[in-house]
Amino acid sequence: MRSVRRCSRTGCTNPAVATLTYAYADSTAVVGPLATYAEPHSYDLCEAHALRLTVPKGWEVVRHEGEFAPPEPSDDDLTALAEAVREAGRPDRPVEATGLTPGGSRRGHLRALPDPIDE
Repeated sequence: MRSVRRCSRTGCTNPAVATLTYAYADSTAVVGPLATYAEPHSYDLCEAHALRLTVPKGWEVVRHEGEFAPPEPSDDDLTALAEAVREAGRPDRPVEATGLTPGGSRRGHLRALPDPIDE
């Protein structure tokens, strides 16, 4: 399931619609449509930040012409969401072990105690 990607700019919570990539060898910043997958060396930007991007003196900006549109959810995304909800609601769903020792364990200021019925 694909979650909504947010703008990479600090403090911005708007959805991303563009991807910024730097070509350092060419002193160029490229702002294009939102990439299919988040890449480690690229930045997702909302429309406002994609349109207002400035670069250092001597650098060039290559910007996508046209409107930036948020990606539409596909049938695969909707199917994955429905399956996740269905799986979470199953009454016979296996419960993951928490890794506690039989006598309880201590982490920070919280303490996990064993179930008194099991004793």
